[in-house]
Amino acid sequence: MQESSFSGKTSTRVGVLGAGQLGKMMALAAGDWHLPLHFLDQDPDMPAVRFGAEFTRGNFNNYDDVYRFGKTVDVLTIEIEHVNVEALKQLAAEGLPIHPAPEVLEMIKDKGTQKLFYREKGFPTSSFELYPDAKAIKTAVKTGLLSLPFVQKSRSEGYDGKGVQLVKTAEDLDKLMDTPSVVEDMVSIDKELAVIIARNPSGEIRSYQPVEMSFHPEANLVEFLLCPADISEQIALQAEALSKHLAEAMQITGLLAVELFLDNEGKLLINEVAPRPHNSGHHTIESCHTSQFEQHLRAILNWPLGDTGLKVPAAAMLNILGAADALGETSYRGVQEVLAMPATAIHLYGKTSVKPYRKMGHLTVTAESREAVIAKARLLEGKLEAISKR
Repeated sequence: MQESSFSGKTSTRVGVLGAGQLGKMMALAAGDWHLPLHFLDQDPDMPAVRFGAEFTRGNFNNYDDVYRFGKTVDVLTIEIEHVNVEALKQLAAEGLPIHPAPEVLEMIKDKGTQKLFYREKGFPTSSFELYPDAKAIKTAVKTGLLSLPFVQKSRSEGYDGKGVQLVKTAEDLDKLMDTPSVVEDMVSIDKELAVIIARNPSGEIRSYQPVEMSFHPEANLVEFLLCPADISEQIALQAEALSKHLAEAMQITGLLAVELFLDNEGKLLINEVAPRPHNSGHHTIESCHTSQFEQHLRAILNWPLGDTGLKVPAAAMLNILGAADALGETSYRGVQEVLAMPATAIHLYGKTSVKPYRKMGHLTVTAESREAVIAKARLLEGKLEAISKR
């Protein structure tokens, strides 16, 4: 095992590809240690920029930009998967610590190779096939090789609900994305769960409690999260064990957010993963002894992992999305009303422009029971909204 580098020294230059809200919250966590984070992104108005030690303007999909940036830092991580992996491979070959490892990132960011990994390693996941384009999917339906209903997922570039198409009827075939795709059986889902796992290079591994997620019907992204999930202790332990096994199989360093389906027969299936801080872990800032953002930094620096236990009996998170008609310069409605509510935290990401259903921030609420936190969260629904200035 690699020896821990923890020495109290916080001058390590941590590079982050991407400067969005995940980077911002990572930088806020790093501030407690006065740890300098350096960001690479194209847009100087991105949320993390003003909170980092240094900002480099560049394209994290461009080989030269990523390579040059990597030569200026001591360790490199990501806040988005869609980056230039070839540059990361070269940097790793030259000795730069990169977390997650480029080969792992390359496998995960392609949903096709990710699903093949589950199949080859014996991890439970929904049945699937890979198709090169929409024409091949339609042909498979026509010849009886593929039956409705199913879910089409773009193999690359999908995020925040984009790149997913539900195909329930023959008419829906006209909505198919014309892109290399994973086509999955439509699972009869009881609950959608997530488990965040942290692992450092020394092999220390810790799990956060499973959370339960509800998705926005139009945007297809998380709009409500409950912790702890309303599941049996047995299912919770199974979800944590499965997620730990997956993180170890992938040899993850940093965080691995594992999204799971609990089907109507009580079986857990891996949906997909993200090798970074994740929307399903935002509640940890207020509800856990160690936030997911601090934990990610601990893991990539090979420092001791923090306590993942809850500080409160129950927590819930609501995403603040752009209103359905919002388009333009960002404004918010209802901030003061929500600020007046006890045990409620507002996180605004600082995005300068708003679009319909764009993630603009989140709310976290805590309470003395699962029932109480759900009731409190329901009172908050729609109270704070991201709108465009008139």
